[in-house]
Parts: sequence; structure tokens; C-alpha cells
Amino acid sequence: MTRLDETLAWAGDGAAHLRGLMARMGDDAFAAPSGLPGWSRAHVLTHVARNADGMINLLTWARTGVPTPAYASVEARNADIEAGATRSPAAIRDDVVDSSDRLALAVREMPKQAWSAHVKNVQGVEIPATDIPWLRAREMWIHAVDLDVGASLTDLPVPMLVELVGDVVRVVGAKPNCPPLRLVASDAEHGWTLGDGSGPELKGPAASLAAWALGRSRGKDLRTSEGKKPPVLPRWL
Repeated sequence: MTRLDETLAWAGDGAAHLRGLMARMGDDAFAAPSGLPGWSRAHVLTHVARNADGMINLLTWARTGVPTPAYASVEARNADIEAGATRSPAAIRDDVVDSSDRLALAVREMPKQAWSAHVKNVQGVEIPATDIPWLRAREMWIHAVDLDVGASLTDLPVPMLVELVGDVVRVVGAKPNCPPLRLVASDAEHGWTLGDGSGPELKGPAASLAAWALGRSRGKDLRTSEGKKPPVLPRWL
């Protein structure tokens, strides 16, 4: 994983990016569909706010040693998002900003030694506390795209895109139904292996590879070394 100061910067920049997008959204835009099936833009923004609270819980766990899951349960998380999405646009805007500010304060209050603690992420996997800012950065930038108001993965810093593709490859590549491929970023001099690496090469800009790997794009702008369209990957998360 990338250095803590870098992921903290990506998370902070992602928060500023999302605030800028919200500032350009009229009130009527909140109820419109997002890029995620079944979710409005209000759902996406409410999820971002509740994710901030979830990351605060994980930081609390790391700081105190008392197990504090990000969410009480998947059902509770989903219920909070559904209820929150019905609020007024003003309330949602304030919630996104206020929860982000609370998270930033929790980060500042983390003792140096607490970053070496381990917690469990939403999937129940043990991770170092230093991964928490990365989880937040990932949420901010990806869901900014999911709002479907003009943001793109090309907005991400290229080093973060490289980290993001690597993150997806580690998860998806471990699944038994993952097709073998060799991914090559044409603008980052970086490559990844999916499956046993025996498949063809898929080369393109890091942002295009990331969008395809995340399931946010069918990869229409990508072709394998065999001239074929990229396959559909197993679900990431």
C-alpha cells in the first residue's frame, strides 16, 4: 500500500472534489438516477456521508483497541442510506460536508502509534489502520463518478489510478471465474496480472482500465492484443 501521507492527501483532495460537484448540483438533481442501479444521487451522497462515520468508527477501534465495526450491520447500513436519501438536498449537502469534517478531525487526533493497530474492514478482513485513508479516498473518487454529474476517473491522480487498478486486480484475480489477462497502463508504465497471466494483453490508459475493472465501463475503448473486447470481470466488492 502507498504511504500514509499520500493516501491522506488523496482522501482530502477527493473530499474537496466531491464538494465542488455538489456545489454545481441543483436541488432537482439529487433525486435523479445515479450511475449505480437502483440508487439516486441522494443515495450515493448519503452513502458517502455514512462511510465517513464508518471510517471514524474504524479509527476509534485503532485508537482505543475496542472493536468498533464500521457499520452495526449490512442491514443497518442499507436502512440508513435509504432513510437518508429522502432528506432535502440542503440536509444531504450539510451531512456530506459535516461528516467529512468529523473524519478529518478524527484523523488529526490519531496518535502516531495507533496507526500500527489492526482493525477489520467491512468485509471482515483484518487490515492495518494505515489502510483506512485509502479506503476513504477510494470511496470519494469512485462515488464522485457514480454521481453521474460530469466527473470521470481521469480526474484521479495517475499514481492513485495505478493503486486502484492493483487493488481491484488483487481481489478479482483471486476469484476462480476470473479470466486470465495481462493489463498494461499505457500512460503509467505499469502492469498487472489477472489469473495465471496466460491470457492476452489488455492495454490502455490507467483510467480506462480502472473504469472497466471496477465495472463502471464495458471497456468499449479497450481491445485485447487479440483485437477482442475485454471480458466481463467478476464483481469487485
